[in-house]
Amino acid sequence: MLTIDVDYNDYSYFAYVVEFGGFSAAARHIGIPKSRLSRRIAALEERLGVRLLQRSTRKLTLTDVGQKFLNHCQALQREAEAAECIVASVKAEPSGRVRLSVPPGLLDHLTPVLQRFITEHPKVILETITTTRRVDLLEEGIDVALRVRATDDEDPQWATRRLRATRGMLVASPALVARLGGLSTPGALALAPALGTVAADQMIHWRLVNAAGEVREFVLPPRLVSEHFGLRRQAAIDGLGVTMLPMENARADIEAGLLVEVLPEWRFPLSHLQAVYASQRGLSPAVRALLDLLVETMV
Repeated sequence: MLTIDVDYNDYSYFAYVVEFGGFSAAARHIGIPKSRLSRRIAALEERLGVRLLQRSTRKLTLTDVGQKFLNHCQALQREAEAAECIVASVKAEPSGRVRLSVPPGLLDHLTPVLQRFITEHPKVILETITTTRRVDLLEEGIDVALRVRATDDEDPQWATRRLRATRGMLVASPALVARLGGLSTPGALALAPALGTVAADQMIHWRLVNAAGEVREFVLPPRLVSEHFGLRRQAAIDGLGVTMLPMENARADIEAGLLVEVLPEWRFPLSHLQAVYASQRGLSPAVRALLDLLVETMV
C-alpha cells in the first residue's frame, strides 16, 4: 500500500502520453512543457517502482504492467469527466420536457407533488402517461416510470430509486359488511361483490398472506373493473363491494368510519413504490430534479 501523497494528475498525464503517442504531442495537449511532463512520468515510475514505458528514439512502448496501469488510469479519467458532468447538470437550471409514466391508482396521490414540481421549475414541461403497462423506457421515450413492485422484484436493466413501502388491504363499507354477516372468514369473501382490476381471465385475483406466512388466493368475478383507486374507494364507500386499497389511501376513511378493513388478519404482500429510469449518468437537470423531489416527498 502506498503511504505517500499521490498526485492523480500524473495518472492522467501518463494516459495522455500513451493516447497521443509521445511526450511532445501530449505536452501540447495538456499545455505544459515537454521536459516537465517527462519528469512527472519518470517520477511516477520511480514512486511505483516499475517501468511503465519502454522508451526508444522512435517510439514509446507500454510494458505489461504499464498496459494494466493504463486501463485504470483511463477509468479514472472517465470517472472524473462523469463527475464534472454531474456537477454541471446540477448547476444548470432544469428545463425541457420530462415524460413520467404513472399507474392510474397513484395519480391522485401524486398530484400535489407534480404541482409543486411544475411550480418550482417553470421552464419544465411535464408530460404524464397513465398506464399500468410495463413501459419500455427507451423505446417509448419515458424519462421516469413509477412502479409498485414486490420487494424482490428489482429489474437490473434500469437504475431505480426506492420510494415508500406500501401494502394493500381489503376494505368495504360498514353497511355492506353487516349485510354480508360480518365477512369474518376467508370463505365469506367469496360471497362479496368485488371491485378491482382483472387478469387475462377477466377475474379479480387477490393473493393474501397472514402473520404466519400462510398464503391464500381468491379469484372473484368483478362487480366493477377499474385501475383507479379513487373510483374504487368511492364505490366501496357507497356499499357497492369490497376492494383493495393501499393502506395510506384507506387510513383516513377507516378512521372516519366510512370504510372498515375486511379480514384484517389477511393482507397483501409488502410492496414498494420505485422510480425507474435509464441511468444515473447523463440525467438532465429536469429529470434529476423530479427524482430528487420524489425521494424528498415519497420516502
